[in-house]
Amino acid sequence: MLTSSHVSNNGSYSNDRGAGFETEFAVDPASGGFFHTDFKKHDDLKEMLDSNKDSLKLEAMKRIIGMVAKGRDASMLFPAVVKNVVSKNIEVKKLVYVYLERYAEEQQDLALLSISTFQRALKEPNQLIRAGALRVLSSIRVKMISPIVMLAIRDASSDMSPYVRKTAAHAIPKLYGLDNELKSELVTIIQKLLADKTVLVIGSAVMAFTEVCPERVDLIHQVYRKLCALLVDVDEWGQVTIVNMLTRYARMQFADPNLHEHGDDSDRPFYDSGSDSSEKPAPTLDPDHRLLLRSTRPLLQSRNAAVVMAVAQLYHHGAPKSESLLAAKAMVRLLRSHVEVQSVVLNAIASISAQNKGMFEAYLKSFFVRTSDPTNIKLLKLEILTNLTTDSNVSIILRELQTYISNSDKKFVAATIQAIGRCACSINEVTDSCLNGLVSLLSNRDEAVVAESVVVIKRLLQTQAADPKEIITHMARLLDSITVAQARAAILWLLGEHSQKVPHIAPDILRKLAKTFSDEHDIVKLQVMNLAVKLYITNSEQTSLLCQYIFNLARYDQNYDIRDKARLLKQFIPRQEGKITSYATRIFLASKPAPLLQSQFKDLQLGSLSHYIKQRATGYEPLPPFPEHPPPSDVRNVEPIVTTEDSKPYKKSDKKSKDMFLWESGSSRGASSNNTSGSEDSSSSSESTSEESDSQYEEESSSEEKSGTKSSNSSSSEESSEEESEDERPKHEKSQISRPEPPKPKSNLDLLLDLSDLDSSIPVMTPSLGGFLTPSTIVSVNPLLIEIIPAIYTHTKSMELINKINGRGLSAIYRFTRSPHILSPSMANINIMFTNNINEDITDIRLGKKNLGMDMSIYDFANIPKLPPNGCLPATLGIDFNDTIQSANFEIVCSLGNFTVCVKPTIGELIRPIKMENVVFYEKQSKLGGMNEHVGHAKCVNNVTEKVLECTNLGVCGNPDGDTLRFAGQTLKSSNLILVTITNQETIIVNCENMVFGSVLLNELLHNLKT
Repeated sequence: MLTSSHVSNNGSYSNDRGAGFETEFAVDPASGGFFHTDFKKHDDLKEMLDSNKDSLKLEAMKRIIGMVAKGRDASMLFPAVVKNVVSKNIEVKKLVYVYLERYAEEQQDLALLSISTFQRALKEPNQLIRAGALRVLSSIRVKMISPIVMLAIRDASSDMSPYVRKTAAHAIPKLYGLDNELKSELVTIIQKLLADKTVLVIGSAVMAFTEVCPERVDLIHQVYRKLCALLVDVDEWGQVTIVNMLTRYARMQFADPNLHEHGDDSDRPFYDSGSDSSEKPAPTLDPDHRLLLRSTRPLLQSRNAAVVMAVAQLYHHGAPKSESLLAAKAMVRLLRSHVEVQSVVLNAIASISAQNKGMFEAYLKSFFVRTSDPTNIKLLKLEILTNLTTDSNVSIILRELQTYISNSDKKFVAATIQAIGRCACSINEVTDSCLNGLVSLLSNRDEAVVAESVVVIKRLLQTQAADPKEIITHMARLLDSITVAQARAAILWLLGEHSQKVPHIAPDILRKLAKTFSDEHDIVKLQVMNLAVKLYITNSEQTSLLCQYIFNLARYDQNYDIRDKARLLKQFIPRQEGKITSYATRIFLASKPAPLLQSQFKDLQLGSLSHYIKQRATGYEPLPPFPEHPPPSDVRNVEPIVTTEDSKPYKKSDKKSKDMFLWESGSSRGASSNNTSGSEDSSSSSESTSEESDSQYEEESSSEEKSGTKSSNSSSSEESSEEESEDERPKHEKSQISRPEPPKPKSNLDLLLDLSDLDSSIPVMTPSLGGFLTPSTIVSVNPLLIEIIPAIYTHTKSMELINKINGRGLSAIYRFTRSPHILSPSMANINIMFTNNINEDITDIRLGKKNLGMDMSIYDFANIPKLPPNGCLPATLGIDFNDTIQSANFEIVCSLGNFTVCVKPTIGELIRPIKMENVVFYEKQSKLGGMNEHVGHAKCVNNVTEKVLECTNLGVCGNPDGDTLRFAGQTLKSSNLILVTITNQETIIVNCENMVFGSVLLNELLHNLKT
């Protein structure tokens, strides 16, 4: 009986399905049926695409894209699909562009007919359509249209949407591959995209740079510090591209951080009590080099294995050895991932451990082999274990290797025996015990184990000074039972080398092998001839005839290598006269050096394809060496932008301007100091980004205020350094220079807000893709026109935090006060009231363990030492919800126990109220259209203003115009502008820079305002 699984999609029988696929019992809807002839194939889809109904076209396109996603050929539908590029339906058009991007290169002639349509689509208001049209244009591989594509890329690079600019960056390498004569124009566009401040664009711009003009290092100078500052916010694949590019940049622009450490304790154990590394000063790095290492360190905790590997190779190739240990823990963490990831990571660890044993010695047990590991993973772990072998852990490793001998995987067992041999060669103290263990394996029932043991014993005997007579005798007895060619050849080589020690056994072995010479493997035949010559030199009486017989057999062998070897060696047997015969003993019986253990990994870039396959792949570019005389760091200095309108206020607030342009000017000003941050960075590997920016600011301010004195390298406070510099100045300088008060530390987002104050910009519409919902270009807010006001409505209704039953007598309620928190305005201020419902004191009420979402934080309330019976005491808690309605989970700890509680905000509590005039309101609303505008319709209650202020902490703006009410606010964390308009008590319009926040706020308003 036939099922659909036995018939291919084109109606014919097919056996090309893999055994691992599940049986499909339903007919593929895109195939058009079972027994259709080829000319009627997909007729139903073509009819749907030709219909006038958008719903049918959309359904057909979904089915076609489904075919493409499954790897089925849908190219015959190209004429029917390409006609729909003019469709007015946006969903249909997006799917058509996805299809055309896949098949435009194959159907170039038909795609060329629609170029005018693609050009018109580049002007569409929808950013996804503009990006899709550019992708299709760049996918048409016809050199004739390269000027058109060039013009489209140039326009798209200036598009208001970062998603379109990102697409333009992706199109640049395609156009460069089509017409490399346009390189100069493309480099100009790349330079423009590299200066983009949107994290969505930066990764793609760097990718275009590495593909088109990686030699133009001057383009990176101006954006280097910005790339380091924004690296943590870029998408994961952008991070990989940027880190790889910055690795090459660091190798070309900075001095070798290990220049004075080569050969210094490279094999020292990881935890060596005799180590004096703590007493050695941290290596002095260029401030920009230190900035790169500090900026990439948080990425070691990334969930993406490629990001972690990129940072690990940066630390391996461009960081001091003392700091490369930071990457070890992150790489070991990746060993819990998929097998494919494990293979790449173990390959890198094996390469690193061959050069630096101490880096992974602390994680020795992580490399023990599991029975579920595939063979390639087992072999890599064995390589690492032998690399990590030291005097202190060799017994542990040998005990572990001993258990692997009984494994059923023959290849793994052979590698284990080789690993035992490598351990014996590297640690002289265990050579004898390893040799005895390998000799005992010669009696193993498994022939593969015996053969591999013979080969390893042969290598060990070359390094062993003891008499090998007994071992060789034992191995000679096994020669008849061993059939593996490599093992037989190893035994014969040992017999030849030590023939004088076994004078009675070696001739007899040669006699036996002369009988079976024609049937032996080629490698065995070569060793038989070597043995014959060596025995002739030491014992010619017994072996001269055997030698002649063997060489006569070899003379007519099918293998030309054996014939050539016989012709050469025959010159040393009797009746041959020549000068060479007098050197026979020195040639064949000379002492051979012991084999050297060499790593199989070549000096290739860690994590690259070439490193993985252990040879240079096509297109591999080796890492440049560190320069002997690195270029000056001044090339990376970027002057802050000063607007002509606000030049005077800018000069007055000098420190504020420095704080604004932290990534641009921070490192350059810090270059005048002796890299205080470098030593701090090496001493603590867990400091946060905000602490780093604060310390960097302190260094800048202290170096600016000293202005004529030498920089200090001490770790004293900023106030003391300023007092010392004041004393060193002349008195007339003190009167001229005023000391401004240091500003409060600001978060990165505050810095961006300050930066946007200097120049108003157009709002950016970001695509509705996961992870990029908040635009990075923030609409500027003029403090003269917009005023932050106190909350108009204050909640009196409280919510239960701890029930008195669950709290064993302790109860608590909380409410949002809608007032700014004393620590940070980005925190919601929450009032908690604790009540003691039992007849004894409750002591030590405090905050315990916190379980918070990403970027959320809590400022603890002050500990309550004692709460008397039937007493009530308040506490103030600050929570930064990061502009999300995720609940904050934490524990309340007291003498009664630990109680897990949860505080979940409504969207309206994450707003601070602001006030503005109607003219300003209209201006801001006009800039927040498109995807930043959310509209809802509902019949509202009569007291709309009271209801709005009750459910949201908004401010009332201007005077109402007829039936129109306006409210405004800002999000607590990001200070994103929120505008709410209610017209005729029916239409609610929410304009917000954060699209997700605006959508949730609209739903909240609709829920509370419905009658």
